[in-house]
Amino acid sequence: MKIIRPLFVWLCILGIGLPLLWVLVSSLKGSLEVISEPWGFPAQPKWSNYRTAWVDANVGTGLLNSTITTVGTLLILLPIGAMAAYVLARSPFRGSKAIFGLFLSGMMFPVFLVIVPLFIQMRTLGLTDSLPGLILVYVAYSLSFTIFVLFGFFVSIPKEMDEAAMLDGCSPSRAFWQIMMPLARPGLIVAGVFNAIGLWNEYGLALVLVNRKEFRTLPLAVADLTQTQQYQADYGALFAALVVVMAPMLIAYLFVKDRLREAMLAGAVKG
Repeated sequence: MKIIRPLFVWLCILGIGLPLLWVLVSSLKGSLEVISEPWGFPAQPKWSNYRTAWVDANVGTGLLNSTITTVGTLLILLPIGAMAAYVLARSPFRGSKAIFGLFLSGMMFPVFLVIVPLFIQMRTLGLTDSLPGLILVYVAYSLSFTIFVLFGFFVSIPKEMDEAAMLDGCSPSRAFWQIMMPLARPGLIVAGVFNAIGLWNEYGLALVLVNRKEFRTLPLAVADLTQTQQYQADYGALFAALVVVMAPMLIAYLFVKDRLREAMLAGAVKG
């Protein structure tokens, strides 16, 4: 058992690390070198691949748009989801269980079944080909999961906390923002991280709702570059674009990994 566990850990590290290293090394190769020496290191690093991906393939614009949509969605989504989860968990009323079940059903409902009416509605409102329109759809798309995560954290907080806040003269809104939200920070971190990963890589909704190149997100920019490769192979630029896609999430994870681990452990203990 002492040997199997470290071996399993190293296999997981290799299974995750080697593909990332391969993409990074391939991003510094030319197209012929990627094909002829797929597992070797580049004879001379070709840093121009990143310029090609950043400028010619509009990956830089896609990175900016993805950052705006992801951050903008989280800034709206987390407060709204927290308020809804707080009411459903701490102040049950007639029909609250049905409403919570309705939110849960939204996690199982394929959004692409309503993609056509959604597009028609967004076009009628004049919100297609715009980042605010995409953010609005993302908020609605991610709300069910956010409420599901935060509901469990709010339920685990003792009701005596509310009663003590009321006795101290706190209004319900003040008790929520100054007491409940800090206590639910582990849930907010978990919901924020998982939503950020999903939003950063979201492709289908952005493909339908955004056609103008200046508003296309990073997955769409990489897809455009992939389609271009069918006619003009520049695999080095394609791998460079993939590095640009992965790097922000990996860097962000390095900053939040400790808090994320603590948040998930807190949720496990409370559960």
